[in-house]
Amino acid sequence: MIRATRQADPPSPGVYSDATLDAHLTRAAAIHGDRPALVDGATRLTFAELVRRVAGCAAAFARIGVRRGDVVTIILPNWWEAVVAIQAALRLGAVVNPVVPIYRGLEVGFILNQAQPSLVVVPHRFRNFDYVAMMRELLPTLARRPTVAVARVDGPLADGFVSFDTLDEAGPTDFGRGKATDVSLLLYTSGTTADPKGVLHTHQTLDYEVRSIVDLFALGADDAVFAPSPLTHITGYLFGVLMPPMLGSAAICLDIWDAAKGLALVEENACRFVMAATPFLQGLTDAYEERGTKSTLKTFLCGGADVPPALIRRARQVMGTEVSRIYGSSEFPTFCTGRPGDDLSIAADTDGMPIGPVSCRLEEVGDGMGELLVKGPDLFAGYSDAALNRDAFTDDGYFRTGDLARIDSRGAITICGRNKDIINRGGEKISAKQVEDLLHRHESVMQAAVVAMPDPVLVEKMCAFVVPRPGRPPTLAELTQFLDGAGLARQKFPERLEILDSLPMTASGKVQKFKLRQILAGDRMGGRQ
Repeated sequence: MIRATRQADPPSPGVYSDATLDAHLTRAAAIHGDRPALVDGATRLTFAELVRRVAGCAAAFARIGVRRGDVVTIILPNWWEAVVAIQAALRLGAVVNPVVPIYRGLEVGFILNQAQPSLVVVPHRFRNFDYVAMMRELLPTLARRPTVAVARVDGPLADGFVSFDTLDEAGPTDFGRGKATDVSLLLYTSGTTADPKGVLHTHQTLDYEVRSIVDLFALGADDAVFAPSPLTHITGYLFGVLMPPMLGSAAICLDIWDAAKGLALVEENACRFVMAATPFLQGLTDAYEERGTKSTLKTFLCGGADVPPALIRRARQVMGTEVSRIYGSSEFPTFCTGRPGDDLSIAADTDGMPIGPVSCRLEEVGDGMGELLVKGPDLFAGYSDAALNRDAFTDDGYFRTGDLARIDSRGAITICGRNKDIINRGGEKISAKQVEDLLHRHESVMQAAVVAMPDPVLVEKMCAFVVPRPGRPPTLAELTQFLDGAGLARQKFPERLEILDSLPMTASGKVQKFKLRQILAGDRMGGRQ
């Protein structure tokens, strides 16, 4: 059985629930049985139908050999099968190990050898990739050989593979096989670095996390949730899988992002809430602007990647939605956000105010910035590799986020970038995010990322990677002139510009800056000077 690898400070009485996460679905089925629970293309399930499928799937998982504390790895797109598999694993007291479907053999093999699941659930094919073929190649290399369940089978299956569609058996329908203090989630996150880490959460930490957002935004059964973020990423998992049963509302899933389809789903299903990364907000804002109508969305919390303040303001105006930045991580999913009624400057220009009974402090690095250290009831239960905890936590239990921040007189937190996003130019510390936020205001810039490049005299200089809007791409001279007009100090101007068709991204929309640094290190592209 996987156990927490660190002992957290006990929270105040009444903060945590004693129920396991699957209890919310059982409760929703009892109260809201005939209401829509899940929409995935042509598949529409009520809560009564969903809980029946989950019970049948859980009974089949148990027959396969899944027990309390076993790991179940789920590599699925935003399909109804993902929700059923996750809820079935939770019902058995298993540990859900969600993996984004963009991962391939190298990443999946690493995760499976570390997690050692008893069961892996994959699609047969998705976006022209054959996951069954990938698993056939991986199975002989694994320390523990799991059963592989295949969703939407499209061809013959070898021994050791079973069709997910057949995993529907009569069996126990009770929930709560595990305990609320058990580890319920093992999520490998590499973020913007190359080293995967297994993040552990209990039923209690995730239950509190979701409830904190439900309470803060007064969400209820009529607040259908739009779920475009991968359900096997922390954002989609929390707010596309766990939140809807807690509310008794529907989850509206989209497996391949398309802004026009997203808008149609939001309007057809009267969606009211979404939490997603910057590309989703950008796409919906553009789509609504082209359509010329307001959105049914009441709340859009945007995080997981850098969020330009100008985009928040534009989205609010175009969509008529209360859009705010939000900050968190797999280890601490939502630490702060713009709250209902907060001034626009908090929602757009900062990452908001801390949520609930949490605490934080800064370890100064200069220029008013410091590494953000956080503590609270939704803090994770440690890494699966306990050795990683030593450097991740302070002696008094604060988690070192690795993010640099400023805290203003109101208590609002502004993330200034990662530790590695501070550029040391001749001894002066420059925030890459400050420059990026300004570049995003340029009419020719769709996306921008700034990274350091070595310099023998100044230690580091700055390179801007830009994805231009349709039309003529900007020149370095035009961008520096724009930054000068914005009042930015000249020493913060980029010295090199690279034009790209797209930026390398994680599943949550974060720019993988280590890949941009690799480009500079290899100098495989001629710099646009």
